[in-house]
Amino acid sequence: MPLSLTALIDLCRVMRHYLGAGLTVVDVFRKQAHQGSAEIRPLATRLYAAVSQGSSLADALEAEPGVPPLLVSLLQVGEQTGMLPEVCADLERFYLKQRELWRRFLAGIAWPVFQFVLATLVLTGLIWFLGQIPINANGTGFDPLGLGLIGTSGALLFFLGVWGTIGGVWVLIWLARRSLAGRAWVDRILLQLPGLGPCVQALALARFCLALRLTADSGMAIGRALRLSLRATGNAAFAQAAKQASATVKRGDEVHTALSGSGLFPEEFVHILSVAEESGTLPEVMKHQGEHYTEEANRRLTFLTMLAAGGIWLFVAGVIILAIIRLYASYLSNIDAALGPGGL
Repeated sequence: MPLSLTALIDLCRVMRHYLGAGLTVVDVFRKQAHQGSAEIRPLATRLYAAVSQGSSLADALEAEPGVPPLLVSLLQVGEQTGMLPEVCADLERFYLKQRELWRRFLAGIAWPVFQFVLATLVLTGLIWFLGQIPINANGTGFDPLGLGLIGTSGALLFFLGVWGTIGGVWVLIWLARRSLAGRAWVDRILLQLPGLGPCVQALALARFCLALRLTADSGMAIGRALRLSLRATGNAAFAQAAKQASATVKRGDEVHTALSGSGLFPEEFVHILSVAEESGTLPEVMKHQGEHYTEEANRRLTFLTMLAAGGIWLFVAGVIILAIIRLYASYLSNIDAALGPGGL
């Protein structure tokens, strides 16, 4: 099960603090196995067992499916360069920003979701209440929506129909994410979707810039640095491009040339990268670009939140309007039937 952002922040903060104080990686995970949060302790126990037997931290993390690629790649860089405390500090700041963006998104859609839940509860209650009112001598209850949903059975059918459909869609999405996780073609499709695509791209670029800044600053071979940085995006489409990009720079081409061939990076970003390479300021420029794309992800996520909230609001409004129209039509139909063959 993937670690939550809060758990990732806590882990990076603890590692920054302990490693900066001179403790070893083995000491860190031994302490976290007993003193860490409930979510961290099982992971820390497994990591402690691995590193205490001589395994590297990177290899131990590779075996953990719930650990994000960004954390694995950058801790590997930190381990190889002796910059683990600094890397953990950067990761902590990055995950704090990601949590802030996620909370802002949830806050933005909370009210429309509440309206939707309230609308379904009101309609369920309406079906049940009006179904208790007989409209003819046979004791037939009033059908407020004109859908044959009357009384207790109708209310239950409506409620379970709405939430059962939502639950079914959620399960299908969950199964699709599990079965299609890590598929490059899925992530490429997501990158092309209006509204969602630009947000996914900005988040991937922010991670890429963070990883490339740290790897370039460490003196690592550029081919390896590029491969780790593309993998650190957590996006399978970017990770798939790593092998070709790494091979391109090993042939002597520059980084911006290798990345432009993937079709994943904006032309503007490739141009800025080209200038950074020529001026020898790649780490500094990547730091600036990482901040830029974090802000861009924030802006695009805000737009996506407005889009999602607006879509939910329009759906709720549509349901209410449809219910009012059906109530009125059903009322006229039931009154006409009650008056007999002559109708109104």
